[in-house]
Amino acid sequence: MQSEIPKVNYQTILQAVAHEVAPEIGGGRVAAYIPALARVPMHQFGMALCTVDGEQAAVGDAATPFSIQSVSKVLGLTLALQKLGPTLWDRIGREPSGNAFNSLVQLEREEGIPRNPFINAGALCVADRLLSAYPDAAAQFRALGDKLCGTPFQIDEEVWRSERDSGFRHAAPAHFIKSFGQIDNAVDAVLDLYCRQCAIVADCTSLARAFGYLANGGMQPGTHERIVSSEQARRINALMLTCGTYDAAGEFAFKVGLPCKSGVGGAIVAVVPGKMVLCAWSPGLDDTGNSLAARRAFELFVTRTGLSVF
Repeated sequence: MQSEIPKVNYQTILQAVAHEVAPEIGGGRVAAYIPALARVPMHQFGMALCTVDGEQAAVGDAATPFSIQSVSKVLGLTLALQKLGPTLWDRIGREPSGNAFNSLVQLEREEGIPRNPFINAGALCVADRLLSAYPDAAAQFRALGDKLCGTPFQIDEEVWRSERDSGFRHAAPAHFIKSFGQIDNAVDAVLDLYCRQCAIVADCTSLARAFGYLANGGMQPGTHERIVSSEQARRINALMLTCGTYDAAGEFAFKVGLPCKSGVGGAIVAVVPGKMVLCAWSPGLDDTGNSLAARRAFELFVTRTGLSVF
């Protein structure tokens, strides 16, 4: 008779991770180039997970809301794939950039076609496609939140205005891409949508729940609603693994081994295909724009559980 496999106590694991990561909390620096983010208190850390079977665990400031910033690029890509399918890739690549996420260098050499949808230039092109595909693209983000979390995504108006008014490094690549004819809509409209999606507010628990479809073959756990096809879910995860953490994707693959997407608001979401989604958040960023404490928390979690795609 086979012995019963003991159930993993994820709450205990998260508590141990939070204890071990405590010295990292408050390290790094906030994204001060966005004025509204410059005022976020540094000494905060939260982590949560949600399994495809509905089990949840959370520690620390997991219920504290924050601006998800570039984590929203996964949501934008999801909406674009829902509407456009493979034609989305006609003007957007799928390769790691090898340059800073807001670099203009490759755009000139590659005639305005961004390397992937998770660098700023690529996300701006995705926003342009959404504006062409939907009568009210901003409303689609809110509606997607309703499907994924049970409540519409909310926009932090202060963060949106702050980023829109100071977003010269968003405007530069948008105009540059437009000059190559790779953006169809007015640049101001593209920038407005992009800044709105970056200003979506969530917390660790809600993001871990929201991204469940990527751990469940494209179907949202609980509701069993098809969000993307299983093939699209697999490809989104592949892009998260290779391009999702700015210039540190190789290090994340090496040390964490999970598809991840980070944002300069301090959040990182990680997908364990077939099992769960995790979200960790702490505002202090390293030199690559990734949260110091959240990154370390994922390394510790994978070490303790052995959960990895490798």
